[in-house]
Amino acid sequence: MDIKVLGTGCPKCKKLYEEVQKALASAGVPATVEKVEDIGRIVEYDVMMTPALVINGEVKASGRVPGVPEMVTWIMNAAAAEG
Repeated sequence: MDIKVLGTGCPKCKKLYEEVQKALASAGVPATVEKVEDIGRIVEYDVMMTPALVINGEVKASGRVPGVPEMVTWIMNAAAAEG
């Protein structure tokens, strides 16, 4: 599973990265987590507001820090879709 946290390094972006780590620990799913701070790469995802969360290429949230339970659901669904 590939997870990207999009943001320029603002406090909310850092918070989202931390919350993603908690969600992964709770879900027990292995994943690669990457912080994307380059504006050019962020724009490729058509994200208008940061922070944003991308799971397996799909933007799940933009402009907010989702709660851990919500992220766990997304992670579990993505893991199930992977097989």
